[in-house]
Amino acid sequence: MKIVVISDTHVCGCDAKFPDKLLEDIKSSDMIIHTGDFIDIDCLKELKGFSKEVKAVCGNMDSLELKAKLPEKEIFRVGRFKIGIMHGRGAPANLIDVLKDAFKNDHLDLIVFGHSHIAFNEKIGDTIFFNPGSPFDKFFCKFNSYGVIEINEEIETRIVKI
Repeated sequence: MKIVVISDTHVCGCDAKFPDKLLEDIKSSDMIIHTGDFIDIDCLKELKGFSKEVKAVCGNMDSLELKAKLPEKEIFRVGRFKIGIMHGRGAPANLIDVLKDAFKNDHLDLIVFGHSHIAFNEKIGDTIFFNPGSPFDKFFCKFNSYGVIEINEEIETRIVKI
């Protein structure tokens, strides 16, 4: 299964604003995960038009409409793997601790998050922590990016620079 992961788009409507490389991966994916900070509902609607399945959570900058529609965190399974998604909150330096606390009793294989706009892909203990970065905002990071997760016998995660 191929999953494209996006976070912190911070755009009103998607239109053709996504880079071509990201659009190609989205169109060939089985699922899209967006970890919040869409800003408005048009971006979510656009993503749902590309994929059979979209998993999404709200972020701190999302509209009240999105916050009412989307959960703060979600847990689901893909095959034998248990995945949690959450935007994150607070200072970026404390983000991993916030996520560990939020999912402390869930025994996850993978935690997908956003908020910092900084790509992160690291296994800590038995859990992979995966932040795709942001496809647009370079305020907090040196490059734009998104993520791809391949799930077969194992979980493979990679950051794609754009």
